[in-house]
Amino acid sequence: MKKWIAGCLVALGLATNAFAAGGGFPLEKAPNLTNDLSALQNGAKIFVNHCLSCHSASFVRYNRMTELGLTEKQIKENLMFTTEKVGDLMISAINPAQAKQWFGANPPDLTLVARSRASAGHTGADYLYTLLRTYYRDETKPTGWNNLAFPNIGMPNPLWELQGERKPVMETVSSHGHEVQVLRGWEQVKPGTMTQAEYDRNVAELVAFMQWMAEPAHNDRVRLGIWVLIFLGVFTIVAWRLNAAFWKDIK
Repeated sequence: MKKWIAGCLVALGLATNAFAAGGGFPLEKAPNLTNDLSALQNGAKIFVNHCLSCHSASFVRYNRMTELGLTEKQIKENLMFTTEKVGDLMISAINPAQAKQWFGANPPDLTLVARSRASAGHTGADYLYTLLRTYYRDETKPTGWNNLAFPNIGMPNPLWELQGERKPVMETVSSHGHEVQVLRGWEQVKPGTMTQAEYDRNVAELVAFMQWMAEPAHNDRVRLGIWVLIFLGVFTIVAWRLNAAFWKDIK
């Protein structure tokens, strides 16, 4: 169960902050760490240790992570557990037939999940960042876990050893003539191996890696676009002055 990190990510919907019909759980803004190579490297480590046993990233090859500042030797020794060649695709080790038997369906590929979960006003990173930080213990559920961003989630908290166990602190308030439960905070039930701040940072780095994985060339494309706009701006000024020079003697 430890490595189920995104078993239901592509199927997740938003829950309600007040558990009332028509509400929408507010997504938190994920830190932008896609330019931080050390953060992306740690995110890659978390991904291969907690996600890749069940979920593939079949549009990315291991050696693509050399773009994160890793050598092929480092990738092979630290991030590869099921393949022999550093040029192989990041394919899950789980047997598809067994996965369907256990989960009812094959765990989805996660290559593009950080892009597919984007919504109006929020990126897919915001969605994933919120989801992975709103798990809580619920003994009424078969897995013993629930999630504020996805009520009745079928996937237990994949990072519970890091975060520990906690429960939401709810408050009853009146809204439009109805009493609803609103989240006011969290109570730590059992400590994890990380403090909450450390856990939040590691989740942010995992999400950043999933963003990078969804579009490795994103930052290069943005930088190139900025230079193209600068070039066009300079060229426009030059063209304008040339035009004035060509027509200055014509009345």
